[in-house]
Amino acid sequence: MLTGQGILDVWERAQGRGPTAAALVLLAAATPGVSWEDLGALPVGERDRRLLALREQTLGPCLEAFARCPACSEALDLALDAAAFATGEAPSELHLDGLRFRLPNSLDLLAAERCFDVEDARRLLAERCLLEPEGHELTEAEIAAMAAAMTEADPGAELLLDLLCPACGEGWSEPFDIATFFRAELDVQARRLLREVHALARAYGWRESEVLALTPGRRRVYLEMLGS
Repeated sequence: MLTGQGILDVWERAQGRGPTAAALVLLAAATPGVSWEDLGALPVGERDRRLLALREQTLGPCLEAFARCPACSEALDLALDAAAFATGEAPSELHLDGLRFRLPNSLDLLAAERCFDVEDARRLLAERCLLEPEGHELTEAEIAAMAAAMTEADPGAELLLDLLCPACGEGWSEPFDIATFFRAELDVQARRLLREVHALARAYGWRESEVLALTPGRRRVYLEMLGS
C-alpha cells in the first residue's frame, strides 16, 4: 500500500520514464528488497496482477475510467471493479509445433521499445522468448502463432473492456493498461498532496514530512480552516 510519502516518492521516480520502466518503478514500491532484474523478469501478466493488487490496496477496488464511443463520440464514464480483472497464473513455458518458449516480460518490452518499427519489435520479442530450438530463425507464421499462444495462455497481459454505447448502441473493445492507468491516478494524487503541503507549510511553517504525517482527515480539516 502506498501512503502520502510513498505516493510522492514513486511519482517522482517515475517521472521521465517510459511506460515499462515506470511500471517497474511502481512494482518496486510494493516489493522492497527485490531486485530490478527479478521484477523485470516477471511475465507481463503477473506484473500487472501485482500492480492491480497494489492499486486496490492504495486507492480501493473501484476504478473510475473514461471512454469515448468510436461511432458517435459519446462520452462514457466507467466505474470498474478491480475484481473483474482477476486472472489465474500463467504457465512458465509454452510448447507449439516443436517450439519451446516463455511469456514476455518487462525486460523484453524494454528491449522492444528501442526498435525502430513495430515489426522489428514483434520479431525481437519472439526471438527473446524462444527457448528451443536455440538459434532457430523464426518465420512470420511462427511469430504469429507464438503471439496467439501467449495471449491465450496469459489473458492478464492484455486486458480488454467490452463496452456498449448507451447513445447509439455501438459495441467495441477497449484495451485497459493497469500500469498506465495507475500511473495517471498517482500523478493526480501526488499533485493534490503537493498542493496540500504547499498550503499548510505556507500557513503554519510545517515541513513536508510533518504535513504528510497527518492523516488525510486532519489535513482536510486544517485546509478547511484556512479557507474559512
